[in-house]
Amino acid sequence: MSDLLLYDYFRSSAGYRVRIALAMKGLSYRRHPVQLLPGEQRQPDYLARNPQGLVPALDIGGAVLTQSLAILDWLDRRYPEPRLLPDEPEARARQYAMALAIACDIHPIDNLRVLQYLDRELQVAKPDRDAWYAHWIVEGLTALERMAGDGRFLGGEEPGLADICLVPQLYNARRFSVPLDAFPKLVAIDAAATALPAFAAAHPDRCEEASGA
Repeated sequence: MSDLLLYDYFRSSAGYRVRIALAMKGLSYRRHPVQLLPGEQRQPDYLARNPQGLVPALDIGGAVLTQSLAILDWLDRRYPEPRLLPDEPEARARQYAMALAIACDIHPIDNLRVLQYLDRELQVAKPDRDAWYAHWIVEGLTALERMAGDGRFLGGEEPGLADICLVPQLYNARRFSVPLDAFPKLVAIDAAATALPAFAAAHPDRCEEASGA
């Protein structure tokens, strides 16, 4: 039995990132779904694992890791092949910047708890909430399209950390019907990545609870 246990929600962008990385590294793991909509992430037993009440959390046997980019960093150091980030300092910084543009500047503004706050506390109408979502996605992807190079992936000729962040973000953009025609580089990179077995294996539709969504 694997020592790795992933606490995850199938449509979580952050959880999706970790599933991709685990598949890229060829690691077996057990998966424990955390149902975000009814609020399982706020129950005391889960908060004991992750005080932020967010997914994912990765139990590595003796410790629980949180925050997807921190988990990806641990995976890259613990299981160094294939590399998610290059060693060369400038290339590493460039790819990190693209990953952070997604994980820190786009995703947090549009994640479930923010959308629920807009709905429940501020009573924002659904069309206005969806416009909020699309605005921040388009603003972030516009910058990322400019940052993308001419390689097959954001990481160059092989997928890396930035691509692991990009694919879940575009998946969610499509779920909310955000037009992507203005981002041909990103759409092409997404298509190249999702065709790879590791990315395909991590897709939300492959998760056990997807059939009931």
